[in-house]
Amino acid sequence: TKFKADFDPKANEFITKLNYEEAQAIDLVLATNMFSVGVDVNRLGLMVVNGQPKSTAEYIQATSRVGRAYPGLVFTLLNWSRPRDLSHYESFEHYHSSFYKHVEAQSVTPFTERALDRGLTGGLVSILRMNDEGFAPNQGAMKLETSNNPLAKSSSEKFSERSHKVTDSETTASLTKIMSQQRFDQWAKKVTSREGDLSYDRKRGSQAVNLLSMPGKDAWSKFTVPTSMREVEPGVNLLLNNEKLPDGPDWKMPSSKTKENES
Repeated sequence: TKFKADFDPKANEFITKLNYEEAQAIDLVLATNMFSVGVDVNRLGLMVVNGQPKSTAEYIQATSRVGRAYPGLVFTLLNWSRPRDLSHYESFEHYHSSFYKHVEAQSVTPFTERALDRGLTGGLVSILRMNDEGFAPNQGAMKLETSNNPLAKSSSEKFSERSHKVTDSETTASLTKIMSQQRFDQWAKKVTSREGDLSYDRKRGSQAVNLLSMPGKDAWSKFTVPTSMREVEPGVNLLLNNEKLPDGPDWKMPSSKTKENES
């Protein structure tokens, strides 16, 4: 339901003019902290946060729900009797000017097969692009013509050594090296397959083939690279079907009278 109001130049404000029994647009939402996990209403512009949330990540997520289409304003009401709220009040300006560095670390077990599957490709590509100017440009993906490239082999060794230091496991170090080598083998194969020029990201209008892909567009592959912590798993679209089934269930809820007779 659209917000219906006319601007009154004398009062310098919008005046709501509704007809009798006309539906009125909702302009106030009361919500719990679940508000931070996916409410996307672009016109929301004002938020009142009642108490400091327990985590900085939740605070950022929740307050980011306003000011999406137009500038937004957030008021945080802190309780003086709560030590945590009082601490945030005393360092309010400093905390809000740097609260991204206060985001809590995610609980991820490093160098598990699942973690490597999600993060290894981005790490390998980053090492190559930052250590060799030839790999740095978008078209630099064409430079890896063989998986025996010295920098590629060195990158595999570095990841393998790092995984061994963190996990103290020969099996994990071996797995990390194998998965790294698999990615470089497929990368080199893409370069020499003559399917076209290879680039890290195919620009609009370009005829090049992209090496990397973003989550959600296609099935997760060895060259799917997330661009944020939100993209570890693909999104799921839910469709609400309001149509009635052609035939109802073959049973009916017994009435209260029937229950009384049976008893």
